[in-house]
Amino acid sequence: MVRLSRVLAGMLAGALTLVCGACWADNDAIAGPDMGKLLATGGVSEVEGAGGGGLTPWALITGYGTKDSYGANLHYTYLSTQDYRLTSPGVAFGLLDRGEISFAEQDFTGTDKALYGVRLRQSIVGLKLKVLGDAVYDQDSWLPQVAIGAQIKDDEGIAGLEALGVHNATDLGAKSNSGTDVYIAATKLFLDESILANLTLRYTKANEFGLLGFGGDLHNDYQIEPEVSLAYLITRKLAAGIEYRQKPHNLSIDDEHDAYDAFIAWFPTRNVSLTVAYVDLGTIVKPFNPTNQHGIYVSAQVGF
Repeated sequence: MVRLSRVLAGMLAGALTLVCGACWADNDAIAGPDMGKLLATGGVSEVEGAGGGGLTPWALITGYGTKDSYGANLHYTYLSTQDYRLTSPGVAFGLLDRGEISFAEQDFTGTDKALYGVRLRQSIVGLKLKVLGDAVYDQDSWLPQVAIGAQIKDDEGIAGLEALGVHNATDLGAKSNSGTDVYIAATKLFLDESILANLTLRYTKANEFGLLGFGGDLHNDYQIEPEVSLAYLITRKLAAGIEYRQKPHNLSIDDEHDAYDAFIAWFPTRNVSLTVAYVDLGTIVKPFNPTNQHGIYVSAQVGF
């Protein structure tokens, strides 16, 4: 299963290279970013760096470049619960409104109770390729915009638990410290109703987004997990919505729960966006900390 996931990610990377290369060859006049897409249609930066909502990637391609151009952004995400803090800076590139490449670095730190000072880090490379439909221009069709994607994740160890003999996720029961999530996302934008709906199906065995490794003593098979987003455009520059992300439960030491959020996203210009959300992550490593973790998520993005 691990090999299959890696193969799928490799095929996606190859397809992205070929498609974008062909598109670029057909657009010799490209000189700079045109920022021609509608405001907010590049999405914000998802917690793993992809263009989408806060918890889940959408089929939309990041940035405001049209099919004749490109876009990019820098983003910084901060999530704080009662006992943990997550920061995630990153960068993402949208190519010809067809392909997307993203990079993110997650840093997760215990801030209270038994896991105070414990630190986990994870690097993520994301790939996305639009394969069908157009969320903006297909208003007279039921067809959503569809994209396939992969997120290649690599844990960089666990600090703060050396006294217990824990140096990485496999010491807690995970089967691997690295893994690849593959997903398909379908996004439908209803302009007349000011509603955006998204369904993502993720093929994964990541524990706590991958921060606690991949697979475990309970399960070591990839599973298909649904993720849902629903947003309402209050004004042209302001959106509010909710998200749900189902997650696998692979580790006996971690009674992993699904994640939820309710968010507000503000787009004052095409160059800046700010997302604020209330997030519920459930318990994280319950034997050490049984408290349900919920708190504030903030993500800022600048780009074109």
